[in-house]
This record gives sequence, C-alpha cells and structure tokens, in this order.
Amino acid sequence: MLLEAGNIVEGKISGVTQFGAFVSLDEGKTGLVHISEIALEYVKDINDHVKVGDDVKVKILSIDEKGKISLSIKQALLAERKNAPRPPRPKRLDTIDFSKKSSGAPQTFEEMMSRFKQDSDEKMQDLKRGLESKRGSSYRRSSGSF
Repeated sequence: MLLEAGNIVEGKISGVTQFGAFVSLDEGKTGLVHISEIALEYVKDINDHVKVGDDVKVKILSIDEKGKISLSIKQALLAERKNAPRPPRPKRLDTIDFSKKSSGAPQTFEEMMSRFKQDSDEKMQDLKRGLESKRGSSYRRSSGSF
C-alpha cells in the first residue's frame, strides 16, 4: 500500500524505546509510534503493550520533508471501531401494552376518570411527603443556630 498520511498499513515492531516503538513498513521504511499513540488507555510502560516482532496495524499521521514517518496504533484502532458493524440493539422488555384492559369488565368514562384522579392524588401525596422531608432537613442546616 502507498505510504501517505491518513492510510492504515501493517508493519512489524522493530524496536522499543522509552518514548515509543519503531515500526518497519513496506519499501524498507521505518516509522515511529509515540508512546501516547500506542493504546487507547494511558501507557506507563510501553513494554506492557508491544514487543519487538509484533505485527501491528498503524495509521500514518504524517511524513515530513526529511522522510520521518509518524504513526499511530491508537488511531488505527479507532478507525477500525468506527467502521465495524454494530450489533442490533436489544428490544426493551419494560414497554407497556395499552391495548390490553386491566379488568375483564369494560369501564365507563367516569370510572376511568375516578381511577385516574385517585392514582394522581396518591402520587401527589408521595411527592409532597418527599419534599417536606427535604425541606425539613435543609431548613435545619441553613438556620445555623441550635
């Protein structure tokens, strides 16, 4: 494959230093993967992630006028993840089927409204109890005198 910025190519780790890893590419060229471009997570010791002889996929970040090639394993991984197909999302199991009636006997409009009002009142009472307990504790904290 042509060696130009933006391409993802395969290479072999030919050397490891404190600051990065050298990768042998096609055409007898060698590039450097800086330690910050080795993995997606923080790399304290480069030897925990790569060793001499490992085959790696790298993204060519840049090639300067002197021929120095800057590479990234991290960017190649991100590009592969971006292009990988995603698994289908699971269906939600907690959906409510409103087409089913809760009781066997049909309800009149008035019965449904009465039930709705009762449920609403219960929920409002629960909310009020929760707010009162919060107000009480914050009032005691903000008063400052005991």
